[in-house]
Amino acid sequence: MFVILKTAKIHNLSQMFTNSGNRLNRLNSLIGLSLRKWHISTRSSSNYYNYCLQEARRNFKYYTKATKKQETISAPEEIKPPLNGVRILDMSRVLAGPYCTMILGDMGAEVIKVERPDVGDDTRAWGPPFVASESCYFLCVNRNKKSITVDLKKPQGVKLIKELAAISDVLVENYIPGKLSEMGLGYPELSAEFPHLVYCSITGYGQTGEYASRAGYDVIVSGLGGLMNITGPADGDPCKVGVALTDLSTGLYGVSAILASLLSRQQTGRGQHLDCNLLSTNVTSLVNIASNFLNTGQEGQRYGTAHPSIVPYQAFKTSDGFIIVGAGNDSQFKILAQCIGHPALANDERYATNKARVKNRDVLLQFLFKIFEEKSLSDWLKIFENSGIPYGPINNMKQVFSDPQVLHNGLIQEIPHPTIGKVRVVGPAVRYSETKTVEPTAPPLLGQHTHHVLKDILGYSEDAIEKLKKHKVV
Repeated sequence: MFVILKTAKIHNLSQMFTNSGNRLNRLNSLIGLSLRKWHISTRSSSNYYNYCLQEARRNFKYYTKATKKQETISAPEEIKPPLNGVRILDMSRVLAGPYCTMILGDMGAEVIKVERPDVGDDTRAWGPPFVASESCYFLCVNRNKKSITVDLKKPQGVKLIKELAAISDVLVENYIPGKLSEMGLGYPELSAEFPHLVYCSITGYGQTGEYASRAGYDVIVSGLGGLMNITGPADGDPCKVGVALTDLSTGLYGVSAILASLLSRQQTGRGQHLDCNLLSTNVTSLVNIASNFLNTGQEGQRYGTAHPSIVPYQAFKTSDGFIIVGAGNDSQFKILAQCIGHPALANDERYATNKARVKNRDVLLQFLFKIFEEKSLSDWLKIFENSGIPYGPINNMKQVFSDPQVLHNGLIQEIPHPTIGKVRVVGPAVRYSETKTVEPTAPPLLGQHTHHVLKDILGYSEDAIEKLKKHKVV
């Protein structure tokens, strides 16, 4: 039974703000979540009242400091990660959802990953390659998370999820629509009890519609959504992209939607349901190809590494490798012509403008293919250096992770791991000038933090935890 917040306690809490004037209304968004978390809790009322009181006081102290003088906003004494204090309940698995929650974890959110007992996330078994017993696939998108195991087929397991939802800011899941509602854990059920909760659903095709109940993987949706049809050599079969780009892009959409919803909640006090799906992500990623078709009826084609509307803009084979060169405008093509030793090309009416180059694509490219094969990759890289034209090599993984700019950008992180010594992962893509990302923690072992979450976050006693283990709830 849920505890109801008593009027007297609301009065005690609001007494701090009696003389705050109009700032009280603006402050409500800062303290609202604290009150809601206590109000809907299934735990001890006094403990949660004290917790919410402390949180509200902390928010009020910072708010007062920040608004004391409108023209100067004081920063906190210690600059913390952007999402410090935000808790994510991660019920997703495989790639899109875990990628989303990993990025939120990089930003400082506390991420609690819910996994099946004895099995865990599907990707724990995806391999080879493995590092000892750990799947490299699982390692790539699960840093900065706490793993707990919960059997959702048991009523006590469902109760645990509800207790975590009550004190979480965001829930991320990627079940087929309707499955969690069958357990009482869908958005309609949880939002009724926990209106503060931002609930992000990641699916193959969306929450409604003819395909809603279908399972969806990246490769399936990239075919249905048209991406595969425009990927691959012009004279070859459709190809999938080398990584699950639609999954990753959907995860990024999830991140941005969650952040927007947290900002919205500061104004409304309420969370909302986010419908992120691979199909919508895939179709929106068609950008110029979609625009071409929608406005002119032009069908998309496969161009290999080339561009349908810019020439030259593709890879060229050298005597010992491949180089990519892009002339995005006529000035850059003039530079290209000079660099390859044929400046007259820029004055040839067949190639003087991009429109003309697209029209005469085949003739120009056949000439360029021969020119680029005359020199080595290193020779061409030296020729184009400081020219002002975009260029670069096609690197393998060894070359990527020894590239000086990749190293400078801090894109390799080495993290201590509890069983395999150290793991290396790709670091965050964004660096902040003022705030900071968290010190990375290793992708968790299955159920590594179950005891910690039950005892230190939910307040379960040792006896209660042992009882849950005995009944194989956790």
